[in-house]
This record gives sequence, C-alpha cells and structure tokens, in this order.
Amino acid sequence: MTTYHQRVARQKRALIVQAATQLFLELGYDRASLARIAEEAGVSKATLFKQFPTKAALFDAIVVDSWAGGDEAEVPSTGDLTAGLTALGRHYAALLGRPGMADLFRIVIAELPRFPELAKAHFAEGKLPYFETVRAYLVAEHDAGTADVADPQMAATQFLGMISNYLFWPSLLVPGWTVTPERVIAVVDDAVRTMVARYGATSAQGAA
Repeated sequence: MTTYHQRVARQKRALIVQAATQLFLELGYDRASLARIAEEAGVSKATLFKQFPTKAALFDAIVVDSWAGGDEAEVPSTGDLTAGLTALGRHYAALLGRPGMADLFRIVIAELPRFPELAKAHFAEGKLPYFETVRAYLVAEHDAGTADVADPQMAATQFLGMISNYLFWPSLLVPGWTVTPERVIAVVDDAVRTMVARYGATSAQGAA
C-alpha cells in the first residue's frame, strides 16, 4: 500500500472503531450490527469487513486502541524504584483518563451476563499486558537488589489498584466525577511512596 492509502485506511479504521464504541453503548453489543456500524462510520460494508471480519474482532480493536493509545508502556531501567514506578504510574493514570476508557468498561459491564467473552478479551488484550509490564519491572528491580518483592503479582495489583481506585472507578459510579491534573500527580506520587516504603530494598532506601 502507498503512504496515502495507508493513511486513508487508518482514518477509516478510526472512524469504524469510534462508531462501534458509540453503538455498543447506545444499542448494546448484540443489537449493534456491523452493517449499522459501517453506516454510522460512513464507510462501505466491504471496507468494514476487510478490516474487521467479525464483531468480536472489532471489539478487540476497541480494547487494544483504548489501552495502547499509540503510546505503549516500556519497562523502565532498573536502579531507581521511585523513578520507575512514577513513570509507570503516570502512564497508567493517563490511560485511565482517556475519554474512551470509561466507555469501554461500561460496555463490558453491561454485556457481561450475556457476553462474558468480552470481559475476557478486555482483560487479556487490555489490562493484562499493562499489568505484565509493571510485574516484569518489579521482578527486574527485585533481581537487581533495589527492591524486595517476594510476590510481584500481588505488588503490581496493589500499585495499580491504589491509582485506579481513586482516579478511575468513581467515574463509573459518581456523576460528574473529575480529577484535576495536579490531583492525578499527587495520587500517583502517593502510590509510589507507599510502594517504595513497602518494597524498597534496605540498601536502596538508605542511599536515598
């Protein structure tokens, strides 16, 4: 494909994903047909089926786009637990604050009784890869001697939970819930300090 055609394909893909997200919210996953999604996106059914042959594939794309956002998290270098967790925590906060993230969770929650596979896809293709990034980082710090993390899976869960429990989950339940950028930074920084106090190696804390 030429650069022009690649750009057009990306634009059409974005329109399809946006239309699908809105229709899944308005009509439900089951009632939102691919034909209706193509109509709302302003593309032909052939174009939609070429990129997304099934509704499940389209939902997977929504998940991937919501969690990636064009800026995938990288495992930070070891040696500074505070700096590494801060980078991961702020990236996670930015992902949770993306406009489409709350909509994605609402779709999954609403359709869970009839389509549990959506929740599985959401976890496997969205949350799990980011969780694994944090877990791998904690393992690396443990191996480097800058952290003492006997259970990295539990530690990663604790860290991400401290951030999401304040910044994200209330937005699904409390109308008008907003968090200022300054508060976002404060929440992440407090979570980092808690993690360093709990898991930072004695030698690393003494050198700080």
